[in-house]
Amino acid sequence: MYKKRSCHHMFKLDPNKDLSEDALRKVCTSGTDGIIIGGTDGVTFENVTDLQDRVQQYDIAVYLEVSDIEAIAPGFQKYLIPMVLNSQDKKWMIDVQHQAIVEYADAIAWEDMMPEGYCVLNPEAKVFQRTNCTMPQDRDVLAYAEMAEHMFRLPFFYMEYSGMYGDPDLVRQVSERLEKTSLIYGGGIRSAEQAGEMASHADIVVVGNVIYEDMESAIGTVEAVKTIH
Repeated sequence: MYKKRSCHHMFKLDPNKDLSEDALRKVCTSGTDGIIIGGTDGVTFENVTDLQDRVQQYDIAVYLEVSDIEAIAPGFQKYLIPMVLNSQDKKWMIDVQHQAIVEYADAIAWEDMMPEGYCVLNPEAKVFQRTNCTMPQDRDVLAYAEMAEHMFRLPFFYMEYSGMYGDPDLVRQVSERLEKTSLIYGGGIRSAEQAGEMASHADIVVVGNVIYEDMESAIGTVEAVKTIH
């Protein structure tokens, strides 16, 4: 079953944002279960591989969340492949993935590919606008979760609030619908309390922006999540 995972807390680093060596060291030695490298804009092969090299100095799993075909780099433990379920443009559900396979078919190690059923829930977010999403009602989100598990058999369903703290009750409802597909929550976590609240429902909590705003609070989210799981 997909849900039998030892990974519950992850930091997401944006290759298009500056992070000092001291800050990176704190993140990578915090006890988090892994580092995701990914972002919405300004992501290039050069800044992805630069950040990858810096992170791989530490004994920690590092994953690439693929947002741009041109920025795909070798050497990551896993590749997270978003499929944006609430996009109005099938490009973000299947076309960009198809094009990546056309270009890289001979180099793909399928066991390292981890597709994510993405549901973007912040209409002000860059990713919402870039992928031409429509804002779903709660019942739509629950339906997307059911589709991710029962129709597409995806290992992950990702509730992406992208900079905005989400609705814990909706996260709880989604969690109760999923039996095999792991629920990832990301967005707006700026305190240990918020991390713990979402960890009580989601299988994996992703913490991002607060790294660049308040390192002490970011590090505090690790223990908060681990206490729950």
